[in-house]
Amino acid sequence: MANLSLSVKRSRLEPHWRMLIWLLIVQIMVAFVGRGLVPLGVLIGADLSLTKAQIGMLPAGLFLGQALASIPAGFLVDRLGSRKLLLALSLCLGVGFMFSTFFTHFWSMLIFVVIGGVGYGAMHPVSNRGIIYWFTQTQRGTAMGIKQMGVTLGSALSAVILLPIAASYGWRTAVIGAALLLIMIGVISFFQYRDSESAPQGKSDQRLSVFYKSMWRMIQNKPLLLVSLSALGLNGAQMCLNTYLVLFAYEKMGISLFLSGLLLVISEACGSFGRVTWGVISDRVFNGERVIIVIVIVIISALSSSTLALLPEDTPFGLLVPIIAVFGFAVSGFNGIWMNLASELVPPEQAGISSGLSITIGSLGVIAAPPVFGFMVDLNGSYTSGWFFITGLLCIVFAILLVLLNVNKKRKARVSERAI
Repeated sequence: MANLSLSVKRSRLEPHWRMLIWLLIVQIMVAFVGRGLVPLGVLIGADLSLTKAQIGMLPAGLFLGQALASIPAGFLVDRLGSRKLLLALSLCLGVGFMFSTFFTHFWSMLIFVVIGGVGYGAMHPVSNRGIIYWFTQTQRGTAMGIKQMGVTLGSALSAVILLPIAASYGWRTAVIGAALLLIMIGVISFFQYRDSESAPQGKSDQRLSVFYKSMWRMIQNKPLLLVSLSALGLNGAQMCLNTYLVLFAYEKMGISLFLSGLLLVISEACGSFGRVTWGVISDRVFNGERVIIVIVIVIISALSSSTLALLPEDTPFGLLVPIIAVFGFAVSGFNGIWMNLASELVPPEQAGISSGLSITIGSLGVIAAPPVFGFMVDLNGSYTSGWFFITGLLCIVFAILLVLLNVNKKRKARVSERAI
C-alpha cells in the first residue's frame, strides 16, 4: 500500500506536468495583462474620447506587436530554449504596458501597446516549443489545450478583476498593477521552469542564413500556409467577439456594464473549456487528426455570429448567455488545435519557427478584423453588419479548410505509395 501511495505521489510530480503548469501560469498572466485591453476598452475609450474603430485598434496594436515578434521569437527559441525567453518576454509585455499608461494621447499610447505586443505574441512559439518536447504526439492536443486555456482564462480573469478595479480606481492603476504581477511571475518562472533534456541545445551564434533557409522551407509548406490562413479568419472572429461583446451588450441590448462584462467572462471561460475539450477530442476520438475539429468549430462559430446579428434590441441577458457560451466555446477554443497543427507539420526542431510563422500570418486577422468591425458599426450605427462580416469571414475559412483536407489526403496517399 505504501509503495502504491509513493507511486501515485511520484506520478503527480512527473516533470512534464510540472513544466506544463508553469507554462500555463505564465500564459495566464500574459493574457491577463495583454487581453486586459478588451474589457477595459469601454473605460479607455471614454477617458480618451475614442471612436469604435480606435477602440478596435487597441487589440490590433497588441497583435501587430505579436506579428512582428513571432517569427524572430520562433527562431530564437529553437536556439536558446524556452526558459530564458519566458523571463525576457514577461518583462517586455509588463514594461511596455506600464509605459502605455503614462500617455493621454491615443497614438502615443498605441506605440507602447505594440511594444507590449512583442512580448505577448512571442510567448506563443516559446511556450509551444515546451509542449512539443515535453509531450508525445498523442498527448500534445490535451497539453496544448491546457496551455492555451491560459489565454482565455487570463482574459476572463481580466474582466472579473481588472474591470471592477478600473471602474473604481482608473484603468491606469489596473494596468500597472497587472503588469507588475506579470513581471513577478516571469522572474519566478525563470527559476522554476526547465527545458526538456530531449530538446536539442541550439547555438545562439548561428548565422542568419540558417534562419532564411528555415523560413523558405516553412513558406513552401502548403499545409502550414493553409492552416495559418484559416487561423487568420478565426483569430479575427475571436477578437471581434472579445473586443465588442461588452459594447454590444451595453449599448445595443441595454444590459448593465457589470453584466456585459460577465458575458465576456462567460465567453472566455467557455473558450478555456473548449481549448481543453477540443484537444482531448482530437487526441482520443480522432487520434491526433486536427483539421476536422477546426471545421466543426468554424460551422458553430458562423451560426453563432449570424444569431447575434439577427437578435432584436433589448434581448434579455438570460437569452444571450447560451448564445455567447456556445460562440466562445467554439471560436475561442480553436487555438490549441491550431498551435498543434502548426507545430506538427514540421520536424520538432523547427516547431518554434513554424508556429512563429503561423502566428504571424494568423495575427493579421486580429490586426485587421476589429477595426473593420468597428468601422462598420460607426458607419451603419448598428452591430448587425459587423456580426454578418464575421459570418462571411468564417465562410472563407471553411473553404480554405476544405482545400487543406484535400491537400492532406493527397499527401498521405503519396506517403502510403512510398511505403509500399
